[in-house]
Amino acid sequence: MTRLPAPFEREMRVYWEDTDAGGVVFFANYLKFFERARTEWLRALGFSQETMRLHTGVMFVVSHTQVRYLSPARLDDLLRVSVEIRELGRASMLLFQRAFCGQRLLAEGEIRIGCVSSSASLGSTPAADLKPTRIPAALIEAINQDCSDS
Repeated sequence: MTRLPAPFEREMRVYWEDTDAGGVVFFANYLKFFERARTEWLRALGFSQETMRLHTGVMFVVSHTQVRYLSPARLDDLLRVSVEIRELGRASMLLFQRAFCGQRLLAEGEIRIGCVSSSASLGSTPAADLKPTRIPAALIEAINQDCSDS
């Protein structure tokens, strides 16, 4: 992949459950916001994580995170969370994610996700569970198509 796709963005609201007693988003919940954006990014490419797990026997796991917190989000804020590919390997991706409230950058981070086998698929053995495996060719193709469209 020589050209990277434009960042994917998803809006989400801050709910009471996302905040501490002062109505400020608890720092670890930015990882949840990032996860939700990654899931919706895959959906926008035509891939459901549950369908991939059940029918192709693969799933994504987070292997590394590095997050920088810059400004607090608060109860009822409307956030915009982005997903941008930095590296696309055979079995993993390095993603750069940001959370904004309006134009204000709240948090940003690099998240490495790895593709692993899952015993949930038919015919899979438990011994093969969670072993690194190639990202499905159809997903790589969809990402590459997204690159050429952007």
